[in-house]
Amino acid sequence: MMWEAVFGAANLLAMVMWAALILAPRWPALLSAVLYLGVGLLCLAYAAGMVGILSGGFDAGGERGAVDFATIAGVRAIFASDGGATIGWIHYLAIDLFTGLWIARDADAKRFSRLVQAPVLLATFLAGPLGLLLWLGMRERRARAGGRWR
Repeated sequence: MMWEAVFGAANLLAMVMWAALILAPRWPALLSAVLYLGVGLLCLAYAAGMVGILSGGFDAGGERGAVDFATIAGVRAIFASDGGATIGWIHYLAIDLFTGLWIARDADAKRFSRLVQAPVLLATFLAGPLGLLLWLGMRERRARAGGRWR
């Protein structure tokens, strides 16, 4: 049950931060909240979970054994436990939220409209690397078209 609660709390935190990033005005305090309260807390939860699982302090909810990141079977075994899946998911949430924040700040600096940003941020929320690829393509296309920024 502990892992379900951690999973739910991490999801709720990420959803609130994404909603704010996409829908709310981009005040400096909001961007700081997304960075430190959103990304920072997710990173802290990830680090605490990893240390707890690797040290044996937390029960991962699966088979006990050596952690193996070098083989697909080892990684599959890590994600087969409730703790491993939760910590892995928090990893994705933190990295995707950080990426979304970077995209939003970069897009604002380059004067892309919020209507253009919203689908990119949504794609980043739903499928992190896809949203990042879309953003990189859009910003490169504008740069090559002569819409250079300061």
